[in-house]
Amino acid sequence: MTTYNPKQKDFLKRVQNNTLSRINLLEGSVSSGKTWISLVAWAFWVAKMPKQGLYMMCAKTLTTLKNNCLLPLQGLIGESNFSFSLSSKEGQLFGRKILLEGAADSKSEGKIRGITLQGAYCDELTLFPKDFFNMLLSRLRVAGAKLIATTNPDNPNHWLMTDYIKKQDYLDMLVVKFLIDDNLTLPSDYIINIKKEYSGVYYDRFIMGNWVAAEGCIYNKFAATPQNYILQKVPNNIIFSTIGIDFGGNGSANTFQLTGFTQGLKQVITLDEYYSKDELDATQLAQEFCKFVKKNQLQYKILVAYADSAEQTIIRSFKNELTKQGIALVVKNARKGEITERIRFYNMMFGCDAYKIMSHCKKTIEAFSNAVWQQGTTKDIRLDDGKMNIDTLDAQEYSTESLMQQITQAIQVRSD
Repeated sequence: MTTYNPKQKDFLKRVQNNTLSRINLLEGSVSSGKTWISLVAWAFWVAKMPKQGLYMMCAKTLTTLKNNCLLPLQGLIGESNFSFSLSSKEGQLFGRKILLEGAADSKSEGKIRGITLQGAYCDELTLFPKDFFNMLLSRLRVAGAKLIATTNPDNPNHWLMTDYIKKQDYLDMLVVKFLIDDNLTLPSDYIINIKKEYSGVYYDRFIMGNWVAAEGCIYNKFAATPQNYILQKVPNNIIFSTIGIDFGGNGSANTFQLTGFTQGLKQVITLDEYYSKDELDATQLAQEFCKFVKKNQLQYKILVAYADSAEQTIIRSFKNELTKQGIALVVKNARKGEITERIRFYNMMFGCDAYKIMSHCKKTIEAFSNAVWQQGTTKDIRLDDGKMNIDTLDAQEYSTESLMQQITQAIQVRSD
């Protein structure tokens, strides 16, 4: 039997009674049930709307739309009622045509010009470009057209807050705040564990559901109690390791970070570091890297190195020197995804006690202790003023970036 909490019941009643606003935003903490009820409401609402109408579902990317919304919606109402094709960017929901679109950047708004929509659904609205959302609203030009959207809170100066939420009383807009403790379907131990995965600004936003600015120390838990995360002795259950490489320039440092992983990816440890501001040419730096690799290959199985992809000439020098010295190691381009995602990952790791640093890695300890947010911005930006050791953090993040999803899943399984 499906259990609805009071906020979910109230939202569904609005669908049933035709009292939805033109813009309907469900915002708040993670795992609060807002996405689930938004999909239920979207399906019910579309089923009541004209079959000849045109509808749209969108997210930052089609992949996230599929994972966050399309597959869950299909699970809710069955494939016979909802089918979709990402290649054609179309779906059928109760016989209504659903356009599927990604809103990755400001150019995306050009994809939806000229169409007329009866309804639209947006997943994680704060990740959308403002231009896309403005254009999307202008496309809802049929009588009774509605938009249903979900989001987690962001910076209080984000366009969604300043241009819409703060003006909801003047707009035809409904905003409903959902919190994790509202979700009646979650076991209490799951709620306890997921709350541990967030700290600082991320706890305020994703657990408390507040729109707050990123200020002060980034890695609060580590900075407050670094002794809890520093190891004097290497664990004996490390099964493999990787290296992250960040190249210096304009006064920054060349850094290598060796990161080890235990069985099942349930523990991540910074095993060794290299940090130098010496002016080295590509060959000299490659030789330094080989020394670092050979030293650590005596103790650890190193699978791959991930290097800053902006420096292809230096990367070629590394590969050539490795071959010359007969060292078996693959060097790949680092993914270099969004910095905020990498920051959230390490905050989660500290919160779950899943990340440790060997005591001799002084630069790594210093970098995590001192990292702060840049002030006076509308976005979350890590301060990089030439004085902060961002280079070590970048290299550390490169070493784990390709495994972030698997590590997160492993931690969540451990927490169950």
